[in-house]
Amino acid sequence: MNIGLIVFFGFIAAPLIWGVAIFNQLVTLKNNSKKSWSNIDVLLKQRNSELPKLIDTCKQHMKYEQETLEKVIKARNLVESAMKAKDIPQIGAAETNLTASLNGLFAVAEDYPELRGSDAFLRLQSRITTLEESISDRREFYNDTAALSNTRIQQFPDNIVANIFSFEEFDLLEFRVEELQDVDVGASFQS
Repeated sequence: MNIGLIVFFGFIAAPLIWGVAIFNQLVTLKNNSKKSWSNIDVLLKQRNSELPKLIDTCKQHMKYEQETLEKVIKARNLVESAMKAKDIPQIGAAETNLTASLNGLFAVAEDYPELRGSDAFLRLQSRITTLEESISDRREFYNDTAALSNTRIQQFPDNIVANIFSFEEFDLLEFRVEELQDVDVGASFQS
């Protein structure tokens, strides 16, 4: 075998092939992170479009719980604002607030038998609960994908290729610690 060919391959072609392989892996991770975020975005939009219907249904039956409904509306608006700004940490905080507001709404709904008997309310409650569970599942998948991408971008030698091609890290979608604790529904309704 020609020694010049071996030297060429050893010093030029091998690092080039190595760099291309790392670049392609980083691109795959970046695209998977973006795709998993898009899945969350779709679910958030679906859930937020269902909330006005739920609020309207509740308004028909919950005459003395205006403050409860206003908390849900305000929380929904905060989520929408954060989504428009594409501010992932703010989305996490707004989602925590919305989840607490919805839990409070569903708890108060227990005091209204005609509301609990409403087919529209039960369908919307079930739909929103299903969407909440899907959001939680997708959030876990997004965070796993983003963390893997961030790790590869930071690790040597991948960080060399990542820096050359300006790969950016992804924010994790984290909800505040309050979400992990038991919800004190009574405190949500005290002035």
